[in-house]
Amino acid sequence: MKASDYIEESTRYLMGTYRRYPIVMRKGRGVKVWDTDNNEYLDFLGGIATNVLGHCHPKVVMAIQKQAQRLLHVSNFFHIGPQTELARILVENSFADKVFFCNTGTEAIEAAIKLARKWAIEKLGPHRYGIITAERSFHGRTLGSLAATGQAKLKKGFGPMPEGFKHVPFNDIEAIRSSISEDTCAVMLEPILGESGVVVPSPGYLKEVRALCDELGLLMILDEVQTGMGRTGTLFAYEHEGIEPDIMALAKGLGGGIPIGAVLAKDGVAGAFKPGDHGSTFGGNPIACSASIATLNTVMDSGILLDQCKRMGSYLLGKLEGLKLKHPDRIKDVRGMGLLVGMELAFECADIVKACMARGVLLNCTDMNVVRFMPPLTVEEKDIDEVVETLDHVLDQ
Repeated sequence: MKASDYIEESTRYLMGTYRRYPIVMRKGRGVKVWDTDNNEYLDFLGGIATNVLGHCHPKVVMAIQKQAQRLLHVSNFFHIGPQTELARILVENSFADKVFFCNTGTEAIEAAIKLARKWAIEKLGPHRYGIITAERSFHGRTLGSLAATGQAKLKKGFGPMPEGFKHVPFNDIEAIRSSISEDTCAVMLEPILGESGVVVPSPGYLKEVRALCDELGLLMILDEVQTGMGRTGTLFAYEHEGIEPDIMALAKGLGGGIPIGAVLAKDGVAGAFKPGDHGSTFGGNPIACSASIATLNTVMDSGILLDQCKRMGSYLLGKLEGLKLKHPDRIKDVRGMGLLVGMELAFECADIVKACMARGVLLNCTDMNVVRFMPPLTVEEKDIDEVVETLDHVLDQ
């Protein structure tokens, strides 16, 4: 089929939930993808921070192939080998004692909300269900995660929202303190606001939140769906602040391109979930867990990729800062951590992203005027140079 045929059938048969570019992707290797017309692209979108090892990493592909020959799926009524192994790796390399597996980030957030409320009802009383989140946050598309999300525009047409959520300005500890009430049980934050323009909080902010939660006996929940899996230069973003959350949600990069989500928690909190309290038919699927094991082991191997993420992140920020000096009237700010980077423009960036795409570079426009960069941790200087050079040409025009 020609690209036009795929696009016509896509429009005919799929619900219109996405604004899709008129491109049909055919294959990918590393940091590159090719469409059905054999056009080549440098992929700095990365499946929205999902392809942490790039496209079709050989270790991930091999793990999927081997597991597919053994067992595709089995119910969670039984113990599943790859699921147990993955849980052990996550526990041994994080703050957590227990793991629950699901399929997506929004499911992980739903499970985190349920776990926090169940713990609070048992430990604090029947009316302790309130969760404080940040304005401009993004936690998912299901009703519960959408209610937690601090963006009114995303909720339009889907009300009424589930109750129990308050939204306060991000990076403002006093706003959190003043919003705590007799029903509050937890504070849930993204370490970096990804969908709202890669907003990095001030150093010490998460430490202050941790201390406040400890002071008042509240849970601290971190949404590391986008920042986890080495994206910021450490396996999890909370490590930069030297703190530990009580609950953490993961997804995106966890499976190296295969759908999987997880909720990690400390024993004292995880114990609130009893058999029947929560579940997922496909959560912890053998193939997804095998892909995740290969991804995690590769990311953590001798710290090589984590160090590369830090170096390439600094290199990318430096190149973009140079671009800002050249285009001061067009670029307002450059910010980020590791390989989660945003370049804020003085105008909407959709046309910039399209122009770069026409020149073989895939980027993302978020929060209307922020170009977001989320390449794989395997990215090299020459790839960054090509992307920045392309941006330079586009901004000149």
